[in-house]
Amino acid sequence: MRKTVLALFAFVGLAGMAQTGVIKGIVIDKQSEQPLQGATVELLNIEVATGTISDFDGRFILKDVPLGRQAVQISYIGYESITIPNVIVTSGKDVSLTISLLESFNQLDEVVLTSDTNKDRPLNKSATVSARQFGIEEVTRFSGGRSDVGRLAANFAGVSTPDDSRNDIVVRGNSPIGLLWRVEGIPIPNPNHFAAFGTTGGPVSAINPNMLKNSDFITSAFPAEYGNALGGIFDLGFRNGNVDNYEFTAQAGAFTGLEATAEGPMGDNNGSFLLAARYSLIGLIGGGAGGASTAVPNYADISFNLNFGKGKLGNFSLFGILATSNIDFLGDEIDEDDLFAAEDEDLFVESRFGVLGIKHRINLGNNTYLQTIVGGSLAQSEVNADRYFNKDTPDERVIPFFDTDDLENRLTFSTLFNSKLSNKVTLRSGILVENFGLESLLRDREEQPDTDGDGDPDFATVRDVDESFAVVQPYLQGRFRLTENITLNAGLHSLYSSLNEQFVFEPRAGIKYNFSNSQTLSFGYGLHHQPAPLPLLFINENSNGETIQTNRNLDFVRSSHYVLGYDIKLAANWRGKIEVYYQDIDNALVEPFPSSYSSLTEGADFVFDNDRVSLVNDGTGFNRGIEFTLEKFFSKGYYGLLTGSFFESRYEGSDGIERNSPFNNGYVVNFLIGREFKIGASGRNVLFVDTRLATSGGQYFTPIDLEASQEAGFEVQQENLAFSERFNDYFRWDVKFGIRLNSSTKKRSHQFYVDLQNVTNNENAFVRRYNRLTNQVDQVNQIGFFPDFGYKFQF
Repeated sequence: MRKTVLALFAFVGLAGMAQTGVIKGIVIDKQSEQPLQGATVELLNIEVATGTISDFDGRFILKDVPLGRQAVQISYIGYESITIPNVIVTSGKDVSLTISLLESFNQLDEVVLTSDTNKDRPLNKSATVSARQFGIEEVTRFSGGRSDVGRLAANFAGVSTPDDSRNDIVVRGNSPIGLLWRVEGIPIPNPNHFAAFGTTGGPVSAINPNMLKNSDFITSAFPAEYGNALGGIFDLGFRNGNVDNYEFTAQAGAFTGLEATAEGPMGDNNGSFLLAARYSLIGLIGGGAGGASTAVPNYADISFNLNFGKGKLGNFSLFGILATSNIDFLGDEIDEDDLFAAEDEDLFVESRFGVLGIKHRINLGNNTYLQTIVGGSLAQSEVNADRYFNKDTPDERVIPFFDTDDLENRLTFSTLFNSKLSNKVTLRSGILVENFGLESLLRDREEQPDTDGDGDPDFATVRDVDESFAVVQPYLQGRFRLTENITLNAGLHSLYSSLNEQFVFEPRAGIKYNFSNSQTLSFGYGLHHQPAPLPLLFINENSNGETIQTNRNLDFVRSSHYVLGYDIKLAANWRGKIEVYYQDIDNALVEPFPSSYSSLTEGADFVFDNDRVSLVNDGTGFNRGIEFTLEKFFSKGYYGLLTGSFFESRYEGSDGIERNSPFNNGYVVNFLIGREFKIGASGRNVLFVDTRLATSGGQYFTPIDLEASQEAGFEVQQENLAFSERFNDYFRWDVKFGIRLNSSTKKRSHQFYVDLQNVTNNENAFVRRYNRLTNQVDQVNQIGFFPDFGYKFQF
């Protein structure tokens, strides 16, 4: 043991003699997104001044940069200078930055302002309120995050996650189905392993964070280029590979699995490739995840981004994701408290997800560009369940009980025209066209009668559809700098579906007023629509002996967003923010007779209700609340984040009774803090620790009628008391610590971490359900204490 300790300290000491690193990137105009030649890029806070100038394509490179966190200042004549702090430089990988400069309001012949760039500002400058950018460093830094962008969002104000087993995102009390995922500018289906038809979350993300550049997360009053969503926008972008050198990453983690990433130059036009692949570590070694199941989850994904560089016809790139997953729950191996399966069933789950797109961008002058994307995507899920009767007796028999095969594919065309008319006015217009192809079959015996007299419930066909339809979304957005301190973003979005032939207009507007160097007041409004969830639209109903789909022509659900925000820079690295919001929802789907049901309660599970037919657009709801953020950006060796949301989420079904929605937690509070300690002879290697505390009000649920369930043989809920009972408050504490080391002689770096999740082993409720084997109502708790770990090697 003593020799091991001495060897570790010797390794750390050698690592302290590590070589320097590289910072490179591109400088662009924030409004026109065109490269800026001649921008000055300087490395701050070092003994020997280091700087460079961007070239004709806006590119720059800083060599021999000391390892550790560095600050870079970028300036250009007639533009507002910015400083980028906390650029993490390692010996294993070059740092790549994309830097946007804003032309000064009065076009002075000198640099007029220097400010820090903060992650609280979105990349999309048309997003006035309720928006924030994030990057790979945040996705992988926070404890309990499992390198999952969905779980990262749970740390932001206004966001909660319903349970630890899935990464569904509840934004300001909205159902998770109100969330829109986008990759490289096009909408995509659910990007998660083990995803179910119509949902937006899942147990394991298929988005590899090693692929991501800084991206946007928007929670309300979306800019006009976004549509077909009510709750939030995850706008993800893939970074380009290293255009100068080949770089590789190998890593392993309990949740993320085995990973490999490769990148480097491609072609003669500053092109590059980036390729990343992952495979489930648990699937390789066997065993369950944190006691959730004895079943073994297998999942794998490959992501890529090929940038062919700048040619005579513009810039072309090819991007994509391919993902597959499967898991088998065998009744003989299932515990009675399993989260997802039962002892008298064999359950087989398989899913596939894919995206492939070609992006083209061409400059039409110095201040205008046209971007076009053609893509295709698919999401397929197959779930089959065989149920045993009289199990472990001489009369044992097994029959197919549930069978679903859902395939959604999309062909997408998107074009965007962006023009900077002046330093005060930028216009953006475009159109998004999606052609949906849907093949869906659902057969189920649950709650079915025995009309053929064979002693078993009928195997009823709930959904059987082979359908195609189009969704078209044109938009126009303008950004107007009315004064040096007042900016107006205004636009119009439209939505059309060939399925119900409905066409709607959606005005959007936001105004931001910087009434001092450290304080900003903002207001945003937006009208938003979203079609009914596909699993509800195509449910079969028997009418006079004829099978029809009575939900297919339903109107869009409609929501109006109102947001008022106040932002203050409390000190050099401290920022505070408060937002007050109200969301008014109508046209929700409800039953045509007095009932507590509403489509606003769907979406936080693998399945939708499959017996809601002849629905009408008469439901309403609202979400209102206040949220705050106190953030300490990294400085003096530590960072911190405190977010709080206090809100109310209510709805009305066709019975006219106002009820809690299942997403009405009431409050969500997150506290994160992290510290880094420099070690080694030069102090350029790092020990780090991060901890997260999360708590929220308990979820509302509908009580079960035990007597009726025992008589029926399946769960019967007391729908007249919908969402009237509540679980205990949620609490979780995660702790993450590790070490980051740089090689003393070669371009290599190592990182180790241990992430202790739910260290107090708190028993947070997962679900309360009727157990047909014990004829009792049981509560199943979420995953308890679970240690995650990881290792990353960059070279």
